[in-house]
Amino acid sequence: MLVHEDDVKRGDSTEVETDELEESMGPLEESGGTVSEGDGEMDDLVADDIARFEASFKNITQRYRLINRIGEGTFSTVYKAEDLLYDHYQNDWDLEANKENRDSDSSAVKQSLVRQQKPRYVAIKKIYVTSSPLRILNELELLHDLRSSPNVCPLITAFRHQDQVIAILPYFQHKDFRDYYRDFSMDEIRDYLRNLFSAVKSVHDADIIHRDIKPTNFLYSPSQRHGVLVDFGLAEREGTDYHHCQCCYEQEERARKVQSSVYARKLDAARTSNVPLPKPSYPKDDQRPSRRANRAGTRGFRAPEVLLKCTAQSCLIDIWSCGIILLTFLSKRFPFFHSADDIDAFIELSCIFGKQKMKQVAFLHGQILQTNIPSMTETGHSWEKIILWCTGRNKKSAEGPGEGLSEDEKEAINFMRACLNLHPGNRISAEECLEHPYLNRTESGSTTVAA
Repeated sequence: MLVHEDDVKRGDSTEVETDELEESMGPLEESGGTVSEGDGEMDDLVADDIARFEASFKNITQRYRLINRIGEGTFSTVYKAEDLLYDHYQNDWDLEANKENRDSDSSAVKQSLVRQQKPRYVAIKKIYVTSSPLRILNELELLHDLRSSPNVCPLITAFRHQDQVIAILPYFQHKDFRDYYRDFSMDEIRDYLRNLFSAVKSVHDADIIHRDIKPTNFLYSPSQRHGVLVDFGLAEREGTDYHHCQCCYEQEERARKVQSSVYARKLDAARTSNVPLPKPSYPKDDQRPSRRANRAGTRGFRAPEVLLKCTAQSCLIDIWSCGIILLTFLSKRFPFFHSADDIDAFIELSCIFGKQKMKQVAFLHGQILQTNIPSMTETGHSWEKIILWCTGRNKKSAEGPGEGLSEDEKEAINFMRACLNLHPGNRISAEECLEHPYLNRTESGSTTVAA
């Protein structure tokens, strides 16, 4: 991995406390800060920002011509730029140029002329100086390790000037998620998900957890039917913060520990004495250490085990996030969840899955769910009913237009249910997602076998 330091001349060849909530911008805030499919007009504030960036980062204008600001998040800003020294380097990362070379005449002179006539663009990610140096190094290392992975945005190179680090990435022309998610057909949703799960499988095969999968971090071009996964600022290697959790026990061992707990003994004593059962309580002067776990991610996309501070989180938290994206497509609502914090997020899930299932998943991770919210039912609601509510339809079979769920939608909901399994051990993997009949159905309705 190349990291260039300070002096750059033309022609020259995190550690944050795991219990802190490292949260990306909300989906709508981040979507509003992006530019897609074309440069768009640059307003004065963006022009001033680019001018300050060029003035503060030594010699950057000798390598790149900054064109526009195309993304702005919690931890970084991304700019579109022309690579002025493109022809000085080997550019295996440039898939578009490789395709042009295959399609064009083999003459080296002609290829050189084509390159001179057409500018080559890159994305410059300016990582905020407030980021931990270890976090920045971690992101660059992970991107380098994933450089040959399909549907994952590779790292071209990186530069450092004083305390400022920038990463150079391929520029990928895409469309804002808000411009197409309501209009996608079921076949277009399948194409999107095939690309997404192909990227997730590559990441998980390398034992890496992305932790922040959401529409703004998967740049998709509907016209090309191709997308790339970006922003590994919160990513980590699986097992980095691993500590044993209650969910790691086999069912028999977990049941034995429950029966020997203080609360279970109180219940047994109450039943024996024929007195009212005690309510769940906590020690007045609790001397136990607080539970610490990585809760990084974006509101509305975090898996239940992240909300419950599971200390044995795995790559399967990314599958949950992908399931939420599918839920967005089917419900035609973005963002689907509007929680302000982890408690609100847990309540939102409880309203859908019901108190009974949420108590079980909380108990799985050594937590007790106690609530008196009257609108929260025991059994919750089915995904089919929720999709019908969101799209303003009733449950009658689809005889008339806009009534009931189509067979495609029912199959998509079954697939989504496998992604949104509350128990991480029962959740489908990225490889299994790509082999699922729903993603292997063609436009004609037949099912193909995944490669």
